[in-house]
Amino acid sequence: MFDHVSIGVRDCNASKRFYDAALKPLGYSCLSQSQGSLGYGAQGVALWVNEASRPVPADEKSGLHFCFTAPTRDSVDAFHAGAVRAGGRDNGAPGLRLDYGQDYYAAFVVDPDGYRLEAYCGAAS
Repeated sequence: MFDHVSIGVRDCNASKRFYDAALKPLGYSCLSQSQGSLGYGAQGVALWVNEASRPVPADEKSGLHFCFTAPTRDSVDAFHAGAVRAGGRDNGAPGLRLDYGQDYYAAFVVDPDGYRLEAYCGAAS
């Protein structure tokens, strides 16, 4: 359905450190970088991270979050650990979410600008 998503951030350098650490375990990397703009993906850019003078304010109750596909449960664990080490905030430790499905393994973090992120693997253990 979507070709890509763009988000606005206050500091591209801080966001690069965070997204590099969080997304690398999932197989995603920074494929495009220019002044104030970063593009992440695997085979093409699917997430643009751009400096903005007025990023969307973080709102925990908005329901907005972005979920990234993870190839393995170990990569979900590494996503969470990398994100927290790089300045993110824990929003749900890695583990099964049986309310979502029998094999729904996920972790949740909040990035330095307040965006809520999830990594999810649906493979059986």
